[in-house]
Amino acid sequence: MDSGFSISSEKNRFECRHPLRDVPPRPYIPPLHSSIYRTSNRNTYGDRFIPNRSAMDMDIAQYLLTEPRRDKENKGVASPSKEAYRKLLADTMLQGRTRILSFRNKPPEKVNNMLPDTPSTTQVQPAKQRRHIPQSAERTLDAPDIVDDYYLNLLDWGSANVLSIALQNTVYLWDSSNGSTSELVTIDDDLGPVTSVSWAPDGRHIAIGLTSSDVQLWDTTSNKLVRTLRGIHQSRVGSLAWNKSILTTGGLDGAIVNNDVRARSYTVSTFRAHNHEVCGLRWTGSGKYLASGGNDNLLHIWDLSTTNPIHRFTQHTAAVKALAWCPFQSNLLASGGGGNDRCIKFWNVNTGACQSSVDTGSQVCALLWNKNERELLSSHGYAENQLTLWKYPSMSKMAELTGHSSRVLYMAQSPDGCTVASAAGDETLRFWNVFGVPEVKKPAPKSSFVVGPSNIYSHIR
Repeated sequence: MDSGFSISSEKNRFECRHPLRDVPPRPYIPPLHSSIYRTSNRNTYGDRFIPNRSAMDMDIAQYLLTEPRRDKENKGVASPSKEAYRKLLADTMLQGRTRILSFRNKPPEKVNNMLPDTPSTTQVQPAKQRRHIPQSAERTLDAPDIVDDYYLNLLDWGSANVLSIALQNTVYLWDSSNGSTSELVTIDDDLGPVTSVSWAPDGRHIAIGLTSSDVQLWDTTSNKLVRTLRGIHQSRVGSLAWNKSILTTGGLDGAIVNNDVRARSYTVSTFRAHNHEVCGLRWTGSGKYLASGGNDNLLHIWDLSTTNPIHRFTQHTAAVKALAWCPFQSNLLASGGGGNDRCIKFWNVNTGACQSSVDTGSQVCALLWNKNERELLSSHGYAENQLTLWKYPSMSKMAELTGHSSRVLYMAQSPDGCTVASAAGDETLRFWNVFGVPEVKKPAPKSSFVVGPSNIYSHIR
């Protein structure tokens, strides 16, 4: 089981700090065990006072050493013709080399182009430039007293470009278009703290899960409570997921409940397969499949038409919270395991096969796909507390984003798919321009050539 709950002991700090205010930049100090301190660059030329034997020609060196002694011994014996022949032979063999010792490798010789300088008839396509990935956060906001709990889901970004975050008993809204902050609701102490938030597809309504097992549905335009779902769980509701008008809730009791928020009797069905808390829920974009991860190290795939899981995956060895459906392959699911697992696994839900697995080296807290490129972003805990961008399917690291000083528990993606918000136990909310701006495809040029008798005739001429 992963370490879950941790709250800051300094409760009075919340009163003097303003939530979601800009935080002045602070220098990032990596831990002593960080790979930043490990220098892999070595001097390939060695010490400048020690000769490099591999770069020396020993035969020529011996000749240069013994030549003066031979000149003294044979002085006055050789004829002028022989002396001229000896000098010509030495110039030809030595090629102007007079140094005996060599202290570094010779530079590579320039390769002469044997082809004539003629214009090429084939056009070489320029290589696609690798986009720049900023290594620091674009913006940092203060998030005082955010609950440091691996099993909760306290951050979400709605389709109306408004980000929601739960700080203890209060849910705040941050409008990305103008940077304004508003307080939606503060829950009573006997019901809170807030354990999960999730925007409805319309970007107007938001679901809030509570420690008391209740789920509240709010209208953010009027700041009014629409309805409260009671009695669906025995304890706190740590995960939420929307499928059109169906709100799926996952609780500490291990139950998964599908609720139709339009109906008076809202409970549609209940899934029971987890033995511990359900900490991850994700519907596919089409609403066909639901993925659920729990603190029992299990990953299930569900179909709304049945109450039994169609797949049960047991390969993870720690809690499964991080779940992300692939936007360009609807049957592909990425899942991440906790501290004892540290792996990202890829599943084909049509066949039930695990396609690949990568050991990330640290606790996987959240996963997000790039909507425009074949890339996957993961957030991690100890020891680096970093965000890692992977190239799929090779899973080669493209970038590692550092700045958080505690495990990065929560991530959310902007509606346009370019910006990622991350919240961590260090009580900061950071925005990363990691996925970049998608390329705008130029429309094909329209031909002005109109087929007609005169055009055909001129073309023939």
